[in-house]
Amino acid sequence: MPELIFPLDSTKKFTDQAKIGHNRWHPEIPPVASVRPGDSFRVHCREWFDGAIHNDDSAEDVRDAPLTTVHALSGPFAVEGAEPGDLLVVDILDLGPIPQEDSGPLAGQGWGYTGIFPTKNGGGFLTEQFPDAYKAIWDFSGQIATSRHVPDVSFTGIVHPGLMGTAPSAELLAKWNARESALRATDPNRVPPLSLPPEPQDAILGSVPASDFDRIAGEAARTAPPRENGGNQDIKNLTQGSRIFYPVFVPGANLSVGDLHFSQGDGEITFCGAIEMGGFIDLRVEVIKDGMRTYGVQENAIFIPGRTAPQYSDWLAFSGVSVTLDGEQRYLDSHLAYQRACLHAIDYLTTFGYRPEQAYLLLGAAPIEGRLSGVVDIPNSCATVYLPTAIFDFDVRPSASGPARIRQQTAATPHAAFD
Repeated sequence: MPELIFPLDSTKKFTDQAKIGHNRWHPEIPPVASVRPGDSFRVHCREWFDGAIHNDDSAEDVRDAPLTTVHALSGPFAVEGAEPGDLLVVDILDLGPIPQEDSGPLAGQGWGYTGIFPTKNGGGFLTEQFPDAYKAIWDFSGQIATSRHVPDVSFTGIVHPGLMGTAPSAELLAKWNARESALRATDPNRVPPLSLPPEPQDAILGSVPASDFDRIAGEAARTAPPRENGGNQDIKNLTQGSRIFYPVFVPGANLSVGDLHFSQGDGEITFCGAIEMGGFIDLRVEVIKDGMRTYGVQENAIFIPGRTAPQYSDWLAFSGVSVTLDGEQRYLDSHLAYQRACLHAIDYLTTFGYRPEQAYLLLGAAPIEGRLSGVVDIPNSCATVYLPTAIFDFDVRPSASGPARIRQQTAATPHAAFD
């Protein structure tokens, strides 16, 4: 096993550990450990809410989830010799749920969760149609996920980190804050907001000195979106066998990782759309000197997908175009087209007895494939969502005999919305 350089004790909160990670981006957050090019090492990761979501049948914890606390990131890890302008090469060697523990109170100890966030607390891809909080608990048996809240489905997890990236420079951080502030100013009262400003409340900044804490907390960027440094990209194919090439903006690169997912559909459409969990990840790092200029990678990581692909060959695909639900034509709006494709899939699954919220949760958690199928045929962009048919315990394809009916629970509590 590679050397464990960032351990986590499952009996303690993230802020009570021997080594403290962080939940904001800032160039002055000190590294918690250093590694050399060529080193392999293991890192423990806490689920992104640090245990705030529970293995029960209530969505109150999702409704009230403390967004100012996320993401609980392991790191930063300095790579000796890495300098601005280099490319940091990161190989994902292995990863999985919390090791040596089969069941327990933390996500990753034999279970994980998917949530639909309410509009007033972050929302999701389809928040106008699903404005309230819901939750599904998924149980792990080896690589297989099943849920008491979404019956008659099971699938193989594609474990991956939702978030990994390098630290921004001071100049890049200032650019983020300026452009995201300008976006918020276009509609400052929007719910959910157009972007998240720096938020000192609940900021975790590793070993930043007390004398600098307030200043850094007031400048540090939230970890919610992907940015030029990688960050919260939520790419399900960044799994075992992946090689990622990250731009380096600060001496040492200062790599951080977290937000592990047992499985996820393309887009993580419910916002908390993956099967969230804590666990471990084994990494190896190298440095390509002056790689940003050499390969034209001035911003945003490039990557080689992992070798762990969805183990499915048969799909039922749904398409959508850039027309709103009330019939308004939009010009080549691929985001809208993918929303419509997802809504068509949800409508279809309800004919088998799934509640719309269950179908939405399933599309976030299962390894669906999302694709841009046409982006040039004015005025309609076309997007598609591919649903693997083998994840169902029944034939989900259309037939002359009509749709089968799932074994729905009679209790409504696990799926009830909370205002």
